Amino acid sequence: MAMKIRLARGGSKKRPFYSIVAADSRMPRDGRFIEKLGTYNPLLAKDNEGRIVMNAERVQYWLDQGAQPTDRVSRFLESAGVLDKKTRNNPKSGTPGKAAQERAKEKADKLAAASEAPAEEATEEAAAE
Repeated sequence: MAMKIRLARGGSKKRPFYSIVAADSRMPRDGRFIEKLGTYNPLLAKDNEGRIVMNAERVQYWLDQGAQPTDRVSRFLESAGVLDKKTRNNPKSGTPGKAAQERAKEKADKLAAASEAPAEEATEEAAAE
């Protein structure tokens, strides 16, 4: 059985609240789970201790049993010190889109043209004297 440590959504509309659960990967997100390992409340401030509450001992047990944490849960576990930090690399996420690249190129061209114009005027004035 493929096990996952993942979030199960609770709470009402526009008021999310998640449970951190160990579940069979074939079950639906909010469906049947084996054990509740903690909670996550995204509405609380990031420095609030109640934002992420989990039983690290049980989480470690499920990791030892072969359960795979989802990306979001693995970030929680890394910040809690249960897992080692993974290096993540998404080089394309930081690059601007086509339109932004075109705007930047036009702006650079305008700046280059503006900086050349006063330099030419100064040389013309010096030559005239």
